[in-house]
Amino acid sequence: MFDKLKSAFGSLTRLATHSSLSKEDVDSILSEFELALIESDVAQEVVEGITKDLKGALSGTKVARSEDKADFVKTQLKESIHKSFASTTKVDLIGAINKKIKETKNEFEPFVVLFLGINGTGKTTTVARLAYLLKNKKISVVVACGDTHRAGAIEQLMEHAERLNVKAIAQSYGSDPAAVAKDAELYAEAHRVDAVLIDSAGRIQTSKNLMDEMQKIVRVVKPDLKIFVGDSLAGNDVVSQAKEFKAFTDFDAAILTKADADVKGGAALSITYITGKPIIYLGVGQEYKDLVPFNEEKFVESLIED
Repeated sequence: MFDKLKSAFGSLTRLATHSSLSKEDVDSILSEFELALIESDVAQEVVEGITKDLKGALSGTKVARSEDKADFVKTQLKESIHKSFASTTKVDLIGAINKKIKETKNEFEPFVVLFLGINGTGKTTTVARLAYLLKNKKISVVVACGDTHRAGAIEQLMEHAERLNVKAIAQSYGSDPAAVAKDAELYAEAHRVDAVLIDSAGRIQTSKNLMDEMQKIVRVVKPDLKIFVGDSLAGNDVVSQAKEFKAFTDFDAAILTKADADVKGGAALSITYITGKPIIYLGVGQEYKDLVPFNEEKFVESLIED
């Protein structure tokens, strides 16, 4: 996972270790590093930010031994990447749900999660996987079949719900997704179901209508959390999608799917840097259990350590 990005960071460390870190050396090393990041699908803004940080830290640095130099470069890399994560608001989904359950014990309100993203990213499957995860945490769930446009979307989520033994709320194709979401919220209130997970449409070819639709759902159900679902393999495209959804919906967090097949890793590095929103889970396989928490510290360590 993320092999190409790891290689880019490793190459920087090796080049810097065998150079004097003069201005000329730093310029040459960072030029190669920039190219390696771009080839790893890291967004241009991120490439520029990281290399600017490194140039300021490395230029004119005097480090005697090669092993000390390698450690110094790794430290600067870690600091630069951590800086991009530092400004994000941390999201503890399980903790937030349990907190609301406790706070609304007398006048019950479910915790509402809206999933956003274009078609083909694994959004509906991610809804099912999160339902599975929550059930294992003893949190009851109802899902809303809010994609009333894509053929087969309603049946797909209802089949997942049946397998997971959770309630699915659906209407006919062409129905108002906001109405479906509201029905699910009302069902949860009436039956004291802890969490409502709302699937949504992702028709990229009608972007304005799609964003209007998402904004209407947000106004109607006022979700506690809005999660952008992106495909790791889409590279810079998923970063562009995240920027657009953030502009219209100001989502709270992201989930990246197909991360186990992502040899580049650019999306994982770029989305947080560009949007200021945290990645909270990675999809890493084909089964319901294959939704794992994103660990920033482990991610950075895995990219930089040998």
